[in-house]
Amino acid sequence: MTPPPGWYRDPSAPHLERWWDGTAWTEHRRAPETHGGPVPPGGSGRARVVALTTAGAVLVTAIVTGAVFLGDDGGTETRTGPTATASAPRPSPPSPSASDPSESPAGDPTVVEDPLNAITFPLLDGWVRPEHVAEHDVVMTTDGTYDCPGDGTVCRHGLVISRTVTSTDETSPERLAKQDISEAADDAFDRDTIGRRPYGGIESHETVESGAVAVAGRAGYFVRWRVHTAKGPGGYVQSLVFPSSTGTESPVLVRYVFDAGEDGPPLADMDRITKGIRPATDADTGGGVGSSIGPSD
Repeated sequence: MTPPPGWYRDPSAPHLERWWDGTAWTEHRRAPETHGGPVPPGGSGRARVVALTTAGAVLVTAIVTGAVFLGDDGGTETRTGPTATASAPRPSPPSPSASDPSESPAGDPTVVEDPLNAITFPLLDGWVRPEHVAEHDVVMTTDGTYDCPGDGTVCRHGLVISRTVTSTDETSPERLAKQDISEAADDAFDRDTIGRRPYGGIESHETVESGAVAVAGRAGYFVRWRVHTAKGPGGYVQSLVFPSSTGTESPVLVRYVFDAGEDGPPLADMDRITKGIRPATDADTGGGVGSSIGPSD
């Protein structure tokens, strides 16, 4: 019997759970946790837990079967799929809610929305809304994946991440951007959440550009690094901080992660996306790289 979509023990990493889409394993993994039902990939952070209800409780026991294949390096890799001893209700697909960082406001296919920070991002050619992404707060990615040059499974040529700064009382966009850039580089190009090195680690970096910038009509600041990695072409990472136009005006942090290889997105997309950020309630508000602004402190 083909098991329904859900989280099952990863046959190649028994200490993790892996998402089975009903026909094949996806590349989304997570640490085991107690939950009330299957959570679709990308469902950590702001995403919802999909509630599964039936007329009665259904007990599902997942058992792993499969074959062991010899890898290129002489090691072994277990290629398996889960099988279920009892049927389980199929999880419903997630529906949009205000907690999703990648909603399309009013069905507009040209933008994605971060409802928590009440801003929208332009969805440029070559960029898509995130699917099966483990990183928190991703609002868009480049289309498709590729095999990482180092440890790990698959990588993406570009990511844009939006979050609210809550871990500090600091409010200066310049100081926050300068404090964040090193962590942003490590998260993107050094080690992933389970300690692997998709690019073999960071060997060096240099600051490409930094300065004040108007974003959604607010005075912000950005820092951009060129990162050189042990494997692969390396990439670019940028930390952009500006005050929110809603609520307590907590600083908004936007991280950009671009591969530097020929298949990576054009570096100009960083500026184009920044220039196109708008308050969700006012699509005509100007701003962006090169706009005239006041002091950022």
